[in-house]
Amino acid sequence: MTSVLVSTGMEAATGVTRPDDVEPGTASWERMRPLFTGDVNAVADGLLAGGASDVLVDDAPCTQRNLLLEALDPRAPLLTGRHEPLGMTAGVEPADAVVLLGHRTGAGRQGVLSHTCPGTGPTGFRIDGEPADEGRVNAPIAEEHGAPVVLVTGDDLTCRAAGTWAPDALVEAVEECVSRYAALCLPPGRSAGPLRARAAGAVRLPRARSDRADVPEERGAPGRPHRFEPDFHAPHPAAAVLAVPTVEPCGPRGVASAAPDATTAARTSKVCTTVAGAAMEDHFD
Repeated sequence: MTSVLVSTGMEAATGVTRPDDVEPGTASWERMRPLFTGDVNAVADGLLAGGASDVLVDDAPCTQRNLLLEALDPRAPLLTGRHEPLGMTAGVEPADAVVLLGHRTGAGRQGVLSHTCPGTGPTGFRIDGEPADEGRVNAPIAEEHGAPVVLVTGDDLTCRAAGTWAPDALVEAVEECVSRYAALCLPPGRSAGPLRARAAGAVRLPRARSDRADVPEERGAPGRPHRFEPDFHAPHPAAAVLAVPTVEPCGPRGVASAAPDATTAARTSKVCTTVAGAAMEDHFD
């Protein structure tokens, strides 16, 4: 039995290249929703063909109401709506494996629509001294819940970066980054097949891992300490975030917080970026 969580990001789905493509309510967003849903369907079909017992899809980006439920593979239930306790890894508790679909590189890095926590101003983000790609936040949370990341999709730079935070995962690029707002994109008719095939192969990875003698039977990995360091575009968001317990200054525009495990670190970071967003002024930031 292999239960798989598909944690979705829209910023690096097939065809997405500009902010309007992921901004709810815009014409571009409406146009990209079927393409995004198509990526998810290709991966879900591949996972099930590869032997997954069930697939849960987490609609994680922005308002968390982006995927078209009526067009989704009927075998893959959808977790949708805001304020999920584990954010992009909501639904990981019963899973045996995780797919990070449509993920991107982090703030301050090259990559299609690269950013960390939009609307809150981070211009850079580090975790344990390394660039905080989206997957570097989510992969250790998945591991702590006993569900390793087995597949990463996105642009070519995200797939390359995944080697540092999910070295055992398969990758599949649907876009080649040209700039932050431009990419060489595969049409859906060409991206779907490779996504399906890669997902079918990825679902076998947890089985191989569980068959190894050196892997303990109990679920999850012991949490280890992590240090999150976001940099903001100006001093005042950083000053506002210092009101959060455990947070300390880190340079003139940055803060740092340490936590005993990845799940706690990510929750603290969410509080920090929410406070930073509330510190913004509409016409002067």
